[in-house]
Amino acid sequence: MTVVKSERLRLAELTSGVGAVVLGIGLGVLAADHLDRVGLPLLLVGAAVHAWGMFDKHRLERQADAPAVWWAPVAYWTCWGLLGLAGLGAAGRASGLL
Repeated sequence: MTVVKSERLRLAELTSGVGAVVLGIGLGVLAADHLDRVGLPLLLVGAAVHAWGMFDKHRLERQADAPAVWWAPVAYWTCWGLLGLAGLGAAGRASGLL
């Protein structure tokens, strides 16, 4: 696979992931009244699965010496930061602070 195709593939993966997030948010908004009791557990499971997938993909790409693009580490560490903030928010909500 050429470098151009590899970069295009990564962009397609990112676009697909962003679309999935927006779709999930939309579904969550539409189903909010019916899912209020399972919202926090779903959030925690989703965050854990996403974190593992993100970590594993990053590890596999480093082992394979995949060509790097400038935005990949930015997206990776931004996502970890956002997951940390979401975790703090969930902990605060669960403890009644937020």
